[in-house]
Formats: sequence, C-alpha cells, structure tokens
Amino acid sequence: MSFRTVLADPMLRMLVAAIALAALLPATGDARSAAQMIANAAIFVLFLLNGMRIARRDIAVGIANWRFLLPLVLWVFGAMALAGLVLAALGGGWLTPAVALGFLYLGTLPSTVQSATSYTSLAGGNVALSVVGAALLNILGVFVTVPLFLALGGSGSGAVGMDVIGKIMLLLILPFAIGQMVQGRTGAFIARYKPRIAWIDRFAISAAIYVAFSGAVEQGIWQRVDAFDWVVIGALVAGFLLIGNYGAWLAGGLLRLRHGDRIAFLFAGAQKSAAVGAPLATILFPPEEAGFIVIALLLYHFFQLVVAAPIASRLAASSNLRDGADCAAPTTGS
Repeated sequence: MSFRTVLADPMLRMLVAAIALAALLPATGDARSAAQMIANAAIFVLFLLNGMRIARRDIAVGIANWRFLLPLVLWVFGAMALAGLVLAALGGGWLTPAVALGFLYLGTLPSTVQSATSYTSLAGGNVALSVVGAALLNILGVFVTVPLFLALGGSGSGAVGMDVIGKIMLLLILPFAIGQMVQGRTGAFIARYKPRIAWIDRFAISAAIYVAFSGAVEQGIWQRVDAFDWVVIGALVAGFLLIGNYGAWLAGGLLRLRHGDRIAFLFAGAQKSAAVGAPLATILFPPEEAGFIVIALLLYHFFQLVVAAPIASRLAASSNLRDGADCAAPTTGS
C-alpha cells in the first residue's frame, strides 16, 4: 500500500475535512451546542452498531485464548499507557499542557479493529484472532481508558465527575449493551448494509473531531501551537510508533507465539483507535481542551497507517517464504 493509497482512505479524508471545516467555520456559541448534540447522537449510534457487530461467541472465544489475550491487554493498557506517560512528561517542557497530556490519553486507548484486522490479513497473519483481540480491546477500552488515564495523572478538566460518568454510561455503555442484546435479530441487517454502516462510523468520528477542533480553534490553536511545537509533536509520535510496533513484535517473540499469531499481536498491539478516542475525548473534556488533547491521536492514527503498510508487505513476503520452505521440506518415506 502506497502513501497515496493511505491518503485515499475515506476515514482519513473525512477527518481532514472535519479539521478543515473547524478551522474555517468553527462551531461556537449556540452552534456548538447544536453540533455537540449531533455528535452525541452519532456516538450513541456508533456504539449501538458496535454492540450489534461484535458477536458474543467471538468474545467467548477470545476470552478462552488467554495466552494471547492477557499479554495483549497488558501490552495495550500497561506498556503502551506507560509509554504515553513518559512521552507526555518529555513533551511537558516544550508543549502546551493539554497537547502533552494527549500522549498519555493516546497511550491509554484501545486498538482499532478495522485497520488492525486489515493489515493482519495483508501480512498473512491470524485474521480471526486479530478480529477477536481488537474487538475485546475496544470493549475493555470503554471501561478501562478513563480510570487508567486518571490513575496515571490525567486530571484538570478531564477529571471524572458524576456528569461525565453519566455521559459515558448513556453514550457508550448503554448503546453497546443494547446492541449486544438485539444482535441476534439484527445480524442480517448489519451484513446487508455493511458498506453504508461504515459511513455512519466515519460520520460519528468526524463529528466528534469537528466539535473538539472547533473548541481548539476558538482557543487559538494556530497561535498556541507553533511550528516548533509541531516538530516536537511529530518526534514524539514517531517515538510512540517505534515503541508500539517494535515493542509489540518483540513481545510476541518473547511469548513464542506462532508466526501468524505474532502478526495479529503486532497490529492489535500497535494500533490506536480514533473510533473510541475521538468520541470519548468530547465526553471527557470540554471542547476548548479536547481539540488539543486529540492532536497526538490524530497524527498517530494517520502515521500508523503509513507505517503499517510497508510492515505488512514485508511480513507477507516472509510468510510466503515460510510457506514455501514448508512445502519444499523433504519428506521421509517408510
């Protein structure tokens, strides 16, 4: 997959459009309240559809494979969260506090299901295990990300009060639970309209980004985050990508996972979900802060696709060599 192909991704195009719209026509005053209501409704539908799509039997299978799942959970919500904490501390001396805090927030997020699964497939890895692992990480993320973020030092406007807990319950957990309950009667509908439903996902994420970035624009993001700051942010994102990808691959080797399972661990462990991160940021933080918080997430989301493409191609070549060597291995007759 080329750099141009990555830029052609519909989700990335919609994210760029949302940021551009917020820069040119930010939602302020009464318009912000209306945009927030639309974004909240879209988030509710997004998590309702997630509940419908993630089969309960897949969850059970994933939980049973504890040798893969437990280390993956510890990597994503342990090692990656601590890496985010370190990078936030490193950026704290250079960046606006909310931007630096965004690296801690990024570190506590779960994996993204779609791209982790797609790149696992391209690399010749265990696709079924990738789907289940990434899906379970997303479920856990709804419950784990906020308390983990706060436990590691996330505070200020992001401190969780009863109003925030109520929003999380209403907009994330409740619709997901409803989706799980009705999925037996909605499976055919989801399968039939899967391409159209994907656009609902993209709209929900883009709406959350628009609201968040509108607040950042109103607070003067282009003046508060200068050219040097963008260089620092880029360097920290590059460091996080190195930690995520190399660390996950190394961890899979130390666990002695089979090659296909190791590939699934890599992409599920290194990817970070904008589908959870963007909506949750608009719930957890006020818009004027959320726009700064999600800068690290948006850049990581973009560059994880750029980096994952050549990694998947290289792993696919090594998988083919392995298969060829197995086929060419001599057999002994009786």
